[in-house]
Amino acid sequence: MNRMTRAAGALLLAAPFALRAQTALTPTETKIRETLQKSHDEQIAYLERVVNIPSSTLNLAGVRKVGAVFKASLDSLGFESKWVSLPEATQRAGHLVAEHRGRAGAVRILLIGHVDTVVEPDGPNWVRTDSIAKGVGGNDMKGGDVIILYALKALQAAGTLKDMNITIVFTGDEEHPGLPLSVTRKDLIDAAKRNDIALAYEGGNRSDATTARRGASAWRVTTTGRQAHSAGVFGGAGYGAIYELARIVNEFRVQLAGEQYLTFNVGTILGGTDVEYDTVGIKGTTASKLNIIPKSAVAHGDLRFISEEQKEKTRAKMREIVAKHLPGTDAKINFTDEYPAMSPTAGNARLLALYDTASTALGYGPVRALDPGARGAGDISFVAPLIDGIDGLGALGTGSHAPEERVNLNALQMQTERTALLLERLSRQTSASFARKPASE
Repeated sequence: MNRMTRAAGALLLAAPFALRAQTALTPTETKIRETLQKSHDEQIAYLERVVNIPSSTLNLAGVRKVGAVFKASLDSLGFESKWVSLPEATQRAGHLVAEHRGRAGAVRILLIGHVDTVVEPDGPNWVRTDSIAKGVGGNDMKGGDVIILYALKALQAAGTLKDMNITIVFTGDEEHPGLPLSVTRKDLIDAAKRNDIALAYEGGNRSDATTARRGASAWRVTTTGRQAHSAGVFGGAGYGAIYELARIVNEFRVQLAGEQYLTFNVGTILGGTDVEYDTVGIKGTTASKLNIIPKSAVAHGDLRFISEEQKEKTRAKMREIVAKHLPGTDAKINFTDEYPAMSPTAGNARLLALYDTASTALGYGPVRALDPGARGAGDISFVAPLIDGIDGLGALGTGSHAPEERVNLNALQMQTERTALLLERLSRQTSASFARKPASE
């Protein structure tokens, strides 16, 4: 049985567990819900406060300022928190890491968010109209961070937070990760090694959550040809660099298109006699004459995949295509790892089943797995090779990555109640019960 077949059956494996899960609220859970209902206006005010702090990824001071607001709040809940600075060469602000130690042997939970945004606000950043607020970061993902915070506040009020083992990592560069990733994601990966499961708070939906996200990597093909007069093209002078590149890119499409969850986009192409290409800025220039066979060409794109197995199989096929040169040409391909895949697992499905029953017990209806093809890579991808988890538990809204971003304030309460109940129920489980089983099983 291959990995993808096993993954397809993951939800079925979780079904018996879901049937046994608790479907009614306990007195403690009812108290948690009542606390959240009373603090709804306060939660909205807190969200407004952090949204009104501009914090696009490269606004290092703004990112740190948002992190400081959350650090103070988490410290007040008994967390040991710190702002982790990154090397100056990364040009990134750093991350907030907070830990709460509870009952020995209880499940250890990693909560993932980020405090940076893609764009800076254009004008007033918080404009509320009834239950909808316009503001950069309101949905993606300061809303998710506030959901985490207020769920924890409700658990503290109910007297149950003290027993929970929770680590929080709010990254400061999720929208534009600094390089190298081995440095800028080290603290997140180290946190995963100390925990059993992960819950991530990218923008959510009422009826689904994320149990799998595709990974992302970059590829770059460079081709060369014999520079000569164009009258000799296809003959003794060969085909030139651009025809060779066109052959390769077209064969990628012919031989690889259509596989489930696999995409490979060509982002840029340059070719000519003199080509200069900036691999960091993804930009370049070219110059030539129309009667010269071009000697250089480059294509740069991305590759999306649902598993390491799919990624490596695709890369092998791409290398094979590149190696079959047209006469008088040469070519090579390079790959750059970015985000690993969050492959579907039985453990992910089990967590979704718990979240689903918590939602049902609260009267919000069932929650199902989102199609992995509908969501790109995210920070949870870096921990997915180590521990099971689910994503998409954050705020509901529209317009992410744009000045017109909006967040649904009424749904904020629903998502916070779901998280608080999930954490309450998870806290009763043992760490050993969430140990990931080998992929071969």
